[in-house]
Amino acid sequence: MSTATSLEPVKVRTPSISTRAGSTAPSKELARADESVGSETFRTIDRIREALTAQSTAGLSPASLALAFIDWAIHLSSAPGKRLELVDKASRKASRLLSYLAAAGVHPDAPPCIEPLLGDYRFRAEGWQIQPFSFWAQAFLLNQQWWHNVTHEVPGVMPHHEDVVSFSARQFLDIFSPSNNPFTNPEVVGKTIETGGANFVQGGQNWLEDVTRLAAGQPPVGTEDFLPGRDVAVTPGKVVYRNHLIELIQYAATTETVLAEPVLIVPAWIMKYYILDLSPQNSLVRYLVGRGHTVFCISWRNPTAEDRDLTMDDYRRSGIMAAIDAVNVIVPDRKIHATGYCLGGTLLSIAAAGMARTDDKRLASITLFAAQTDFTEPGELALFVDHSQMHLLDSMMWNRGYLSADQMAGAFSLLRTNDLIWSRLVHDYLMGERSPMIDLMAWNADSTRMPYKMHAEYLQRLYLDNELAAGRFMVGGRPAALQNIRAPMFVVGTERDHVAPWRSVYKIHYLTDTDVTFVLTSGGHNAGIVSEPGRSGRHFRIALKRTTDSCLGPDEWAAATVPKDGSWWVGWAEWLVSHSAPERVLPPVMGAAGKGNVPIEKAPGTYIFQR
Repeated sequence: MSTATSLEPVKVRTPSISTRAGSTAPSKELARADESVGSETFRTIDRIREALTAQSTAGLSPASLALAFIDWAIHLSSAPGKRLELVDKASRKASRLLSYLAAAGVHPDAPPCIEPLLGDYRFRAEGWQIQPFSFWAQAFLLNQQWWHNVTHEVPGVMPHHEDVVSFSARQFLDIFSPSNNPFTNPEVVGKTIETGGANFVQGGQNWLEDVTRLAAGQPPVGTEDFLPGRDVAVTPGKVVYRNHLIELIQYAATTETVLAEPVLIVPAWIMKYYILDLSPQNSLVRYLVGRGHTVFCISWRNPTAEDRDLTMDDYRRSGIMAAIDAVNVIVPDRKIHATGYCLGGTLLSIAAAGMARTDDKRLASITLFAAQTDFTEPGELALFVDHSQMHLLDSMMWNRGYLSADQMAGAFSLLRTNDLIWSRLVHDYLMGERSPMIDLMAWNADSTRMPYKMHAEYLQRLYLDNELAAGRFMVGGRPAALQNIRAPMFVVGTERDHVAPWRSVYKIHYLTDTDVTFVLTSGGHNAGIVSEPGRSGRHFRIALKRTTDSCLGPDEWAAATVPKDGSWWVGWAEWLVSHSAPERVLPPVMGAAGKGNVPIEKAPGTYIFQR
């Protein structure tokens, strides 16, 4: 592992270079040294300036936004046909709105002239069907649709800039949504009449409590009811291995015999591992143990500024490979079902490709949960990743030594402002109510950091340069080619994933030369994975593509695959059994005492509590 260094001021030192006696002109070596020192000094000045800028812009690059809007404005101003089209669309929408208003005056139950977008629940309450609230909602939706036309299909605009402008326009419009105004939201008006205005008093108290907690660095209200080791992350087990980067947890068997091949779970270090071991009723770890699996799970260290120089290869070697070595000691002579979630899945695919290149056959199978291997279509998260934005982020992380949790949370909140910002404003502050805290929400508030060098490397090499899909990502001096993987794969995508869109996850079919079982499940990046059996309203699609089969496009695949009700966990458990040895064995000894790995302490360990 790279040696971690503390964050210190940059020290400029001129190297000592000898010259000929009597020489009056500096040598070429000294000139190059002076030039190098000077360049580094100037770059340091720029980094400091950029880091200060990032603090005032919440990590968003003003240059990136300016470039996008200038590109859009120049091309729109030079496209008279597009402008005439927008005038025509505006007049048509105004005519539709007036026609609707006239029809609603005669028939109060007249059908709306426009429906909200899929997933937009702001206007679903019955009060929005009554005038004038219905008129305001319809006017807003038509205006939103028109601005979509304004920011899309402008000839000559770079696609990334188009996405940024459209996203920014949508965020700005949402500020003026009638649902966010206490005088134009029928639910707030009704609540105010019902309580005599007490809802605003309670909402003010809620706001003050949230602001106070935020200023004190405390988690949101209700998270104290979901303490790891007491309420969540309670599946019995022990930490059996620890290094500077990981704790490896082995879970206690609950069956007399177990499947011979253990399961190793690699969560993303952008999250605490216990999303897969939440409450007992929705713990994937507990579910696997109950099905007779020996389960191991990595718990990542929460890095600090001292870990600024950790690299992606450190995470591979001291994370995944160290865990595989430890599992081999505890369960010798058995292959491993390796499972990776999100960024942990991406790194697992890199590690597996590196193992395949060296003929390391210790993996029985590879499972990826909402993990991308091709980043050409990474979804709306790519709005925050371009060269200008990367330059600002790099300077910000260089200054701190890490990417802070609040900055990551802010970016994710911007992707879902209606769900995570505006709906909370209305519900908690205008309605004066509190949404009950659940285990998944409490986990989401238990955030982590990302070390400077690793995260900069991740964004540059995967998001910007797409090295993994292109076969240019190097492991041990050799390309980590996914085509070398021969272990069967089980890959899960979720329908409403804003972090790893399922069509992007689906591209694993194009990059590997092995059997791939693909699952598309309902839900989003987190709730789609935490999808225990028995939960109502869940469905999934599943299909196997063998190496000899023709490859379908994602939409073609979805149309050809019949949806099933229930949890995909059941399908995965059956798949694991089908790729395991038929005979069951006695559970392995906890920690393999006497073989170098001994139980250190009870699960969930110590790294989970690092703040």
